[in-house]
Amino acid sequence: MNRYVLGLILAVIALAACAGDPPAVGSAAPGFNLQDQNGEWHKLSDYSGTWLVVYFYPKDDTPGCTTEACSFRDNIYAFQGMGAEVVGISLDDVDSHKEFSTKYKLPFTILADVGGKAAEAYGVLTDYKLMKIASRQSFLVNPEGIIVKHYDQVAPDTHTAQVLADLQALMATEPPASG
Repeated sequence: MNRYVLGLILAVIALAACAGDPPAVGSAAPGFNLQDQNGEWHKLSDYSGTWLVVYFYPKDDTPGCTTEACSFRDNIYAFQGMGAEVVGISLDDVDSHKEFSTKYKLPFTILADVGGKAAEAYGVLTDYKLMKIASRQSFLVNPEGIIVKHYDQVAPDTHTAQVLADLQALMATEPPASG
């Protein structure tokens, strides 16, 4: 077995071993209070009454993360047309998020989870090459703050289309938010 394959196997094992359990579908989404790419604070409760896509990703300006972010960017009008918000979260800092957001003209919020508390609460915090990262996973949260879909296997180039299709289906079956 070559070193690359062995390293890949060990990385996958480490990812599985380090991540805690994500919250179950049907449970309340864990709260957060994090700064965005502009230094403004955002809490989960800010999105109450709105469909919310919370997507975690490992690192700003890396190939898969850029592909995924740009796909959300390119489909933002579809999400907004459904009344949904998109929030990306990684352990990168505000300055890194600002550069990433500016470089790719990202029209949605990216939150800096520098301490990894949100990633840990969502069960996506993991060790990778001697550093902590958020594994690439997403959660679809309904207007009442309940997780209605968890994506633990995310392909950066097709994920957005999958989320849009699921969002459309779920919106058709769930009663409108009261209040």
